[in-house]
Amino acid sequence: MKPTKIAVIGLGYVGLPLARLFSTKFPTVGFDLNQARVDALMAGHDATLEVDDTLLQEAISQHRFRCTTCLDDIRDCNFYVVAVPTPVDENNRPDLRPLWGASETVGKVISKGDVVVYESTVYPGVTEEECLPVVEKTSGLTFNTDFFAGYSPERINPGDKQHTVEKIRKVTSGSTPEIADYVDEVYNSVLVNGTHKAPSIKVAEASKIIENSQRDVNIAFMNELAKIFNAMGIDTHDVIEAAASKWNFIKLSPGLVGGHCISVDPYYLIQKAQVYGVLPRVMSNARRLNDGMGAYVANQTVKCMNKKGVMVKDAKILILGVTFKENCPDIRNTKVVDIYHTLAEYTNDITIYDPWANSDIVQKEYGIEVQNAKSKVENVKYDAVILAVAHKEFLDMDIHSLVREGGVIYDVKGILPRNIVDARL
Repeated sequence: MKPTKIAVIGLGYVGLPLARLFSTKFPTVGFDLNQARVDALMAGHDATLEVDDTLLQEAISQHRFRCTTCLDDIRDCNFYVVAVPTPVDENNRPDLRPLWGASETVGKVISKGDVVVYESTVYPGVTEEECLPVVEKTSGLTFNTDFFAGYSPERINPGDKQHTVEKIRKVTSGSTPEIADYVDEVYNSVLVNGTHKAPSIKVAEASKIIENSQRDVNIAFMNELAKIFNAMGIDTHDVIEAAASKWNFIKLSPGLVGGHCISVDPYYLIQKAQVYGVLPRVMSNARRLNDGMGAYVANQTVKCMNKKGVMVKDAKILILGVTFKENCPDIRNTKVVDIYHTLAEYTNDITIYDPWANSDIVQKEYGIEVQNAKSKVENVKYDAVILAVAHKEFLDMDIHSLVREGGVIYDVKGILPRNIVDARL
């Protein structure tokens, strides 16, 4: 077998960290259709903040890693990794177009003996039934005769500086026993905690999708409890703390479920299950409940305002945070926009402050203006302040000083001092 040369297709939150890591052991080329993204990376900066600029610049300067939009630059690679998004459409049905496009890209450059490994989260069967036929058709090569495949689901947690890509234990698989061993060997060579070799590509695909579905269901249960206890006038966080005193209680918190994984991936399994005549009620109900939490938070805030005699119509409201999680610029599928849109039915005077989010991207994606500078929201008195995201910057703010006398503070994350909060999720 020829020396391994890797091409990673898709340089987002998943592809870039993986490509940079592979470059510590193998010549690696990152491919992306976004020229601006490639230019920024080659200049040594990752806007997602997943790869430290120093590490990125070191890999590029030592000629171990480079990024490109040119197909010819990955034509001499022999180990292709596909790490493109797997979104859903407006009806929450799987949108496989990014995967089909990436598979076509691979098909244009793949040669006999090469391997393509998919990392994108999918329902069981997508790799072999949807992606590889596209590679075959485009390349004219035959799967498992001329070229081979594997699947190793991504486990990137955006913004997490503890569970970084090299420390994550990865699931691997291959289309033949020999290729499974080879794929496992390649990944093992760069991972601190090794791999788990699954018996088939479908098992590996299924393992990834239930990771996120399990978290979705668990958080949905906590969100349902929050609704119940809030109606009873009981603090949900106090209940959780008490229950967590038992050794086998799984301590989770209610919250907004956004991002590209937990809020999207279950729909892939839900869709495929229905093809087999199975209606996944627990997963479907969890998705419905979690998707409605943004509107719930907004309505609870309005309820607090009404109780305190704060006029909701034309109220001045501040929302702290718009990203889907703390200390991370990722705005994909953020449910904070649902809070915004629900409140916008009552007032147009809503300000969102988030020092992490790219305001241009938020404007383009959601049509909402975001303030990045603290000075833009200081020295203003608001009728209501909603802490939606637990950015470290917010923990150092005197949030109470931002609210006019008699105003409302709603704490979605349950992290503010109890004596200044009117309600929390």
